[in-house]
Amino acid sequence: MKSLRQELWFNVPTRRAFLNITPQVEQALTASGIQEGLCLVNAMHITASVFINDDESGLHADYEKWLEHLAPHAPVGQYQHNRTGEDNADAHLKRQVMGREVVVAVTAGRLDLGPWEQVFYGEFDGGRRKRVLVKIIGE
Repeated sequence: MKSLRQELWFNVPTRRAFLNITPQVEQALTASGIQEGLCLVNAMHITASVFINDDESGLHADYEKWLEHLAPHAPVGQYQHNRTGEDNADAHLKRQVMGREVVVAVTAGRLDLGPWEQVFYGEFDGGRRKRVLVKIIGE
């Protein structure tokens, strides 16, 4: 069995954003040479997410509105976590909702995604470098 481990680094200047990272994951898969296996993609920070969905701007706006309704950023004093000097409790909650990782099957050397599926990095507390792990295993 072969494996590849690669880190993708992002520095999102805005507090929140959704980045389509499918091309970077596909590049890692090509570099691995693996034809059949599994590809794990996970956020290595507790205020960021990796998820799969459609790359459609209206959906992304809906996510933004929905997540802000579920865990509003302000007022920051509403969260006990922020009493430690942080202001990102909402980002932790948003990450919990959107998820830490995805696993995608690799078939015939390609990510086995549905017709509209794309892999996204979700940033909920931007402004500093964060990383995503890509781990591919198979033959």
